[in-house]
Amino acid sequence: MIVIAGMERGIVLNKNEALRMFFLKHADQLTEEWYESIEDNDPESVYASTHPEVISVLKGQNNEFHLYIADVFIKSEKEFFDSFETWILKIAEDGEHVRTPIHYIIREFFRVRKQYLTYVNQFVEEYEQDITQEELDDWNELIVRVFDITVYKFVEEHHQHSKRLLEAHKELINELSSPVIPLSDHIAILPLVGDIDTARARRILENTLTRCAEQQVNHLYIDISGVVIVDTMVAHQIFQLIDALKLIGVESTISGVRPEIAITASHLGLSFENISTKSTLANAMASRMRK
Repeated sequence: MIVIAGMERGIVLNKNEALRMFFLKHADQLTEEWYESIEDNDPESVYASTHPEVISVLKGQNNEFHLYIADVFIKSEKEFFDSFETWILKIAEDGEHVRTPIHYIIREFFRVRKQYLTYVNQFVEEYEQDITQEELDDWNELIVRVFDITVYKFVEEHHQHSKRLLEAHKELINELSSPVIPLSDHIAILPLVGDIDTARARRILENTLTRCAEQQVNHLYIDISGVVIVDTMVAHQIFQLIDALKLIGVESTISGVRPEIAITASHLGLSFENISTKSTLANAMASRMRK
């Protein structure tokens, strides 16, 4: 907000209020001009969408932006952003904007900023009272600053939201990478596939124990035929998992034990002597059915 001490303060506030009303009056026009001037054909960008509903939402978001921004001419910076951050957060978490490359979004912020600088000059030309160059410079400086802060806050919120999504996806992948699949009452299978590093091995241990407890499993088939590489760490973690399952009352049968796994375990001094092992999962399940 432009602040001038003494007698002139009321005059300046009137001009600021007039400028606010000017932008509110032209909010719809700003939105239409902005949308019509978009040049974007990237299928990943929300700005290139031809879907009527997406376009309608996009225009609505832009129009709401103008209704917020107009208040910057009559509010303090803190007061303004206290309310405007609601819009920033909503756009940062909007699915279409999340899928849009962030440099496209920043580009559009800058294009709208250019609109505002142009419209301020238009306001000066149309306003009946005299407006000094200093006042015009102050308004331009205010617009640039507010847009710079807005872009920064948006990028920050966008980053935090992306991190939360990534963590959620990782958690889902972790659960899918070590699924405890019920076969019948109190019997389940844990098929392990792919590479197992230290972090994944820890998650497999934690997830398996939790799922077995939740599903009241008393016998778990652990099939490792799909594990790509079995090194010292993997072999040790498998034995650790079996020991942990014993502690919660779950018996285990390992299937898919290839010769290299047995050799690795032998080098570690780990023995399969007290562990039920079968060459294949089919053999393991058939063996239990015969009991």
